[in-house]
Amino acid sequence: MATSLAPERYDEVQEALKDVVDPELGVNVVDLGLIYDLGWDDENNALIIHMTLTSAGCPLTDVLEEQTAEALDGVVEAFRINWVWMPPWGPERITDDGRDMMRALGFAI
Repeated sequence: MATSLAPERYDEVQEALKDVVDPELGVNVVDLGLIYDLGWDDENNALIIHMTLTSAGCPLTDVLEEQTAEALDGVVEAFRINWVWMPPWGPERITDDGRDMMRALGFAI
């Protein structure tokens, strides 16, 4: 059964996930708005990351999973990414920090 993360754990995990950078855009997955939710699988004692990609055909899931494993090393013992496609990602999900990062990289957003 999945439950919500305690607020302090949520913040810790979210901060760690800022080390996961979309290889095509050069901005972290949190500020891109790719993380839809974080939960906890009580049965398997694992973090569940509800995450999407900028497009369903993105070939970089393996890269993002590897980066996620590195970012969460020492934060949680186990995690699982639940790839979510609905609702589809859109640029309105990008945080203000993410917009600043994208502008610094030359994106007109």
